[in-house]
Amino acid sequence: MRSRAHRWSLFFSALLGLGVLSGCAKSNSETSNEVVVWHWMTDREDALQKLADQYQKDHGVKVRLELYAPSDAYSSRVRAAAQTNTLPDIFGVLGESRDLASFIKSGYILNLEDAMNENNGAWHKAFFAKALANNTFEAGNQYEVPPGIYGVPIDVTNIQMLYNKDLFKQAGLDPEKAPETWREFIQDWHKLKAAGIPGLASGWGETWMIDCFASNYAFNIMGEKKVLDTFRGKVAYTDPDWIQVLSIFDDIRKEDLLVSGVVTMINKTAEQTFANGKAAFAFNGSWCVNVYRGMNPSLNYSAMLPPKISNRNPMRIWGGAGSSFMVNARSQHQKEAVDFLRWLTGADQQAALSKETMNLPANKSSVGQLPPLLAAFGSQMDVTTHPSQWPVAENPMVIEAFDKGIQSILIGEKTPEQIAEEVEKRKRELAAH
Repeated sequence: MRSRAHRWSLFFSALLGLGVLSGCAKSNSETSNEVVVWHWMTDREDALQKLADQYQKDHGVKVRLELYAPSDAYSSRVRAAAQTNTLPDIFGVLGESRDLASFIKSGYILNLEDAMNENNGAWHKAFFAKALANNTFEAGNQYEVPPGIYGVPIDVTNIQMLYNKDLFKQAGLDPEKAPETWREFIQDWHKLKAAGIPGLASGWGETWMIDCFASNYAFNIMGEKKVLDTFRGKVAYTDPDWIQVLSIFDDIRKEDLLVSGVVTMINKTAEQTFANGKAAFAFNGSWCVNVYRGMNPSLNYSAMLPPKISNRNPMRIWGGAGSSFMVNARSQHQKEAVDFLRWLTGADQQAALSKETMNLPANKSSVGQLPPLLAAFGSQMDVTTHPSQWPVAENPMVIEAFDKGIQSILIGEKTPEQIAEEVEKRKRELAAH
């Protein structure tokens, strides 16, 4: 997630100078009557192929899928194809906004604004608003990209909490009633703990997940404006609201809420812990539905928003577009490529893709057709936020000090007040340079 260690950022190579490369070479499918799609999604290969076959049957247009994996190999292939002007009709850019901007400025990605707004914006309106955000550049953006929509999301993701229904029942709790407030959460935890059930598992050895959890509560406690003003240097990390955010982790320590080793645990281990019924709660993303299905198909659980502390501001969770496709601006089959992506992101196709792959659809009309677990994640897309969408970003070194400071709080090494002072000092030092 951008400078905040985005889980989905897969390469960071700048693509400057692409626009001056030779334009004489033909694109991957200029000489054929088929639409060529390059992708990296091994878990979606079969489902995408079924849809491509259906599209050819219904519309008479062949769509040829070419899988290149793993993702770093895919990214290398896309970069090489850009240099020789042999990109396919449809491809994806795996990386940060600046990577996408480099492709756009070099003339390799079609602006889909007009296509999205045809028929009173029917295509545009079909998506969750946050699904389009990562592929959209507004006027006056820092990358100087012409405003527009440059990608088509085929799925979305968000990060919530999960709870094990069977363990809730074992502790005498209502398995259909997740705690909504922090007070209810702690009360439920006391009953779970009394029944000998471990608490929360999450990959907090990966500091971006700590940062995600903390930002949920920063938005809830102080609101978006104050959080962003902190990044701008207008609010200090020693402010009482930030102390309260840090104190959540001290409360977690005092309540003995974490399963053993969470502070150094990678998320894959945390996923296995929750899947095996060795934790009542987890903090994880919507991708976990597919992960847990592979680890333990009988796991009985559901998603829940992190329990709120304050009623002053809404709880916000990280989320947005998962995988997206772009149309080659130099393709001879632009119309066919756009038509296929419009069809692929239709409600029925999105529902079919989601049921096969257990990924959240980007089309909001598909949520009603989803299995309950996915629907629980999809129902909260309207409350998502994402660092890549914020108008200002915190210095990565400040983020590192903040996240590692939380780890120190969790092991009882330092207090929230001490970490607040250290983070603010670090921010001032960096600003002075």
